[in-house]
Amino acid sequence: MDKLYDVTALGEMLIDFTMNGQSEQGNNLFEACPGGAPCNVLAMLNKLGRKTAFIGKVGEDQFGRLLKSTIEDLGIEAKGLILDKEIPTTLAFVHTFPDGDREFSFYRKPGADMMLTEDDVDFEIIRQSKVFHFGTLSMTDEPVKSATKKALKAAKEAGCLITFDPNLRPPLWRSLDEAKEQMEYGFQYCDVLKISDNEIQFISGKEDYDEGIHYLQEKYQIPLIFLTMGKDGSRAYYKDMRVERKGFTVKAIETTGAGDTFCGCAINGVLSHGIDNLTEDILGDILTYANGGAALITMKKGAIRSMPNPEDITKLLEG
Repeated sequence: MDKLYDVTALGEMLIDFTMNGQSEQGNNLFEACPGGAPCNVLAMLNKLGRKTAFIGKVGEDQFGRLLKSTIEDLGIEAKGLILDKEIPTTLAFVHTFPDGDREFSFYRKPGADMMLTEDDVDFEIIRQSKVFHFGTLSMTDEPVKSATKKALKAAKEAGCLITFDPNLRPPLWRSLDEAKEQMEYGFQYCDVLKISDNEIQFISGKEDYDEGIHYLQEKYQIPLIFLTMGKDGSRAYYKDMRVERKGFTVKAIETTGAGDTFCGCAINGVLSHGIDNLTEDILGDILTYANGGAALITMKKGAIRSMPNPEDITKLLEG
């Protein structure tokens, strides 16, 4: 049957407050940027012409309303987004260091995104999707943890391709053991995994990325794994292939959303080519394109509203 959506994502949507200079009084100024990894991925896919839908919860407050109108403006289907009357929208303050790296302060004890229940999930949206995408931030607490697992089960039953980005944020877990456990839960179900260099070291306990990925492939039989290595580029592991492409050098101001932009571009590539007969050339092209997208977003603040245009990615690739 023809499915209505290319990709549905479930998970957190929040406001990323990013540093934006200082006031005349010398106080830090923060810009309220709509964010949250699963929705960032959808925003990139939307730019690439894909039909997307989001399932999640925000507070019925000014931030929640801002998030809802933001995704509606972008053309992401928002009927799966619920506004919670009791619990406020989750906030993250992003402190950026001179090298562009960052640390987060989260306001999420609790935040509305954790309050999504099984009953809140619109399973019809999932059944109408080719791809179901999720991460681990929706598995830190109940009730959203149960909602995520039930949604995943529904996606499997509906024959969706499952894409997973663990997106490890240590401050949000009661313990790193629990984070590891939920990452491992995701590995069991996904067809496509996007994982970063520090996450593969964390989960496998191995310094060497190839060894770490090999451990995951052996243990979980994940068909396709994308590894991101920041400015060093990325790799794809598929069957017995390992393909690597270099990153692009740009003047980065902050890295928020780079992994999600990469992820959106990579999922778009898999939608275009399918997952069964990927060649080294196709994988190389997917990596190069995704590296280009990820490089461009580091030149802007925020994520959802800062996704690069396909023509700009093409220009970077040709330049």
